[in-house]
Amino acid sequence: MASEHRYTATVTWTGNLGEGTRSYKGYVRHYDIQCPGKPTVRGSADPAYRGDSGRHNPEDLLVAALSACHMLWYLHLCAANEVAVTAYRDVADGVMRANPDGSAEFEKVTLRPEVTIAGDSCAETAMRLHERANAMCFIARSVNFPVEHVPEIVKG
Repeated sequence: MASEHRYTATVTWTGNLGEGTRSYKGYVRHYDIQCPGKPTVRGSADPAYRGDSGRHNPEDLLVAALSACHMLWYLHLCAANEVAVTAYRDVADGVMRANPDGSAEFEKVTLRPEVTIAGDSCAETAMRLHERANAMCFIARSVNFPVEHVPEIVKG
């Protein structure tokens, strides 16, 4: 029987400057994300949409969620397959296409994990496990665009 997991996030708009949304330029796109028992994340829109570049935007968070989910699955799979990872860093990026009507969607996200493994670990196995991690990642399985991988394996 499949198990069910629930996640709760409360998003509160904090950008009312006194007049609400009476005008497009009359409010700030700031918001707080609160998850029970965790620090608050301060967010805003992308600067292209009048947001604050010093805060995380939903697009940043989507790319980060894909990267983190992949990493966590990858580390698990490496541990289960006797690949000793000693360092992991991913510089992920997403491509979003804006449409003439103002809507937009991500076309793809590319993960570029740089993985350092112990000298006695198998580099081929380490490389192959990225495909399995992608197949297992809850977030990657939930999006309707490709999540590509360009991994680099380094023996330490």
